[in-house]
Amino acid sequence: MYIGVLTVIVGRAVLYRSAVIVAYALVIAGCFHSFVVLYEERKLRELFGFEYEPYCTEVPRWLLRPQ
Repeated sequence: MYIGVLTVIVGRAVLYRSAVIVAYALVIAGCFHSFVVLYEERKLRELFGFEYEPYCTEVPRWLLRPQ
């Protein structure tokens, strides 16, 4: 969902050729990243404990890794 929202914002920035929208996208990306790291991942660690750590090493946070 986060990547989709950012893609739409960046698409509009390209469509309108707007540096302001690019700046907005960067702010939103920072907010999303902070929320995921500070809230979501912390809650998942509380819920799943030690089982969550191997998951974090195997699954990328944002984009797929090349294999």
